[in-house]
Amino acid sequence: MARQAPEGLITALDIGSSKVCALIAQKGDGGELVVLGTGQRESRGVKRGYIADMAATELAVREAVEQAEKIAGFNIEDVWVSFSAGGLISDLVKLEIDLGGHRVDQSDIDHLLKTGRGAIEPNGRMVLHAQPTRYTIDGLAGVKTPLGLHADRLGVEIHVVATEGSPVRNLDLCVRSAHLEVRSIVAAPLATGYACLSDEERELGVALVEIGAAVTNVSVFSQGMLTGLASIPMGAADITDDIASAFGTRRAQAERMKCFYGSANMTPRDNHDMIDVAPVTSDDESEGARITRAQLIAVIRQRLDRLMGEIQKELRRLNFEEPVGRQIVLTGGGAELKGMADYAQQALGRTVRIGRPRGLSALPEAHAGPGFATLAGLAMFAAADPIDLRALDPQNQMVVRPSAGAMLRRLWAAFRTNY
Repeated sequence: MARQAPEGLITALDIGSSKVCALIAQKGDGGELVVLGTGQRESRGVKRGYIADMAATELAVREAVEQAEKIAGFNIEDVWVSFSAGGLISDLVKLEIDLGGHRVDQSDIDHLLKTGRGAIEPNGRMVLHAQPTRYTIDGLAGVKTPLGLHADRLGVEIHVVATEGSPVRNLDLCVRSAHLEVRSIVAAPLATGYACLSDEERELGVALVEIGAAVTNVSVFSQGMLTGLASIPMGAADITDDIASAFGTRRAQAERMKCFYGSANMTPRDNHDMIDVAPVTSDDESEGARITRAQLIAVIRQRLDRLMGEIQKELRRLNFEEPVGRQIVLTGGGAELKGMADYAQQALGRTVRIGRPRGLSALPEAHAGPGFATLAGLAMFAAADPIDLRALDPQNQMVVRPSAGAMLRRLWAAFRTNY
């Protein structure tokens, strides 16, 4: 029988378009995260990252969490949830206050952060993160700890990630309907960066491209923080659908063909390797076709060419152009396709590596691939527990106060009424 969870236990829940995954972890004696249990179920109620069937998604959440609980031996009550749908925006808010030359004490920093919280204008969006990143002393940027320094002016840069409110509320409601408390809803690119990127990569500049089943998220990191976000409504499941349509077979068979025989690159031998294609119906009279591996790869490449074109377009829009040496880290389930890194490197003209989750002990091999980077990153994000300005007002965790405070209070009242 499962026991009540001890203090300090972290449960991550990644709700994607193809799978729902749960991970239970605990901090070890050395500060490392030790995985105690994992669970996974097929996702049937999520389309392009959005909740489309509440009941089906809730069932998948329940089953994935129960599987992880059974392995860990603990019952859990709250979870950290990823949000991977489109519409995410990233912004940087800067402000300063006058100090008159005295030493910075904690009350000055608290006053600055509260002032910064009021300066954020969500423009009708829901704020997922509002994190102070770096301080400035008399215009000098990059100060991590201003406490104790003399300054005439103390400033801060606040990183804000926001999105449309309704999809987040649907996600929140779905998880709570499974009798789980939502500790926080975390933007998937932010979580994935924790699992796949080093501090140095984030500082020097790197693009993280997560190819999910139905959505590809492109995020750019620079000077240690997430600076730009974009979502492309296309992913690995579209490749599967193309294969099923091109060769007249079922999706399940098309997925198997992609995983076992598919590749992003073609060789002369592929013209001679034959693949049996099962028909859509299981009638004895119908016979499946036989295709060459080259034909399969040609269909895969056609979709990948379109996807890489969209990724390149978003990278340009996010000003990810210089210096030339900047790197791209490819992750998500789509990154597991054979030859993907070499293909992407040629298509995007950048150094590309595959990003796999790291920094977790006892992570099962089945959950150690790029398709589970967001899940692992969620646990690492929760363990880091970064400062969030929304916590300065415990009555308003989901939406940051704009200058029109009265309007926001009405929005928050409506939000609480709905739940």
